[in-house]
Amino acid sequence: MALEKAVITNTTTSERIAVMFNPEEYSVSRENTFAQIAVPGLSAPIIQFSHGNQQSLEMELFLDSYEAHRQGSRQITGAGEDVRKHVRKITDLMNIQSATHAPPVLLFTWGSLSFTCVLSRATQKFIMFLSDGTPVRARVQVTFSQFNNAELEAKEVKRETADYSKFHIVRPGEKISAIAADAYGEPRLWRAIALRNGLEDPRSLPAGQRLLIPRLPYRDPGTGEVFQ
Repeated sequence: MALEKAVITNTTTSERIAVMFNPEEYSVSRENTFAQIAVPGLSAPIIQFSHGNQQSLEMELFLDSYEAHRQGSRQITGAGEDVRKHVRKITDLMNIQSATHAPPVLLFTWGSLSFTCVLSRATQKFIMFLSDGTPVRARVQVTFSQFNNAELEAKEVKRETADYSKFHIVRPGEKISAIAADAYGEPRLWRAIALRNGLEDPRSLPAGQRLLIPRLPYRDPGTGEVFQ
């Protein structure tokens, strides 16, 4: 049974690029970003979730145009094809498309692995050459970054404003009670926002001010009062 080849599919053009040799290994990484909020009197800052980051898929692809040209010949003549032709099939996936004004969205598949992504990084290393300097072997270190459809994700995952909108920029003439109503569905909870941001005069908010909207329940560190 033939070994299944890993395939990179350009979802814009439907072009399929089968890798010349399957990767020996690959790594998948993912991370979240947390904001540090300094609070006077505490020995360490409070950590608050900010947002998730892209998942990435990394591997090294091996390309060889020399061996294919010496098969069936007893003498190694060194008449291999320029491997850069094959390398460009991969690196061209980073080119901006005229129709979308962005590089194409890709689908990397290999066995049970299916990863919708864009090619965010490609490092080429040429390791074998003919007598005239033509490269015939190369290693390409690639990083694929996960592609998310924002509209689809918004439909699939219901997100409540109070849990996900961590910051608010004050609009001209906006009142803090209206901000609380938008964030919590209850204008009377404006004091939680005022206390968290140390507002001296909550009735007068300058346009453009950045307010941190605390999650509920919120405990006033001074009085111990709980808002929920």
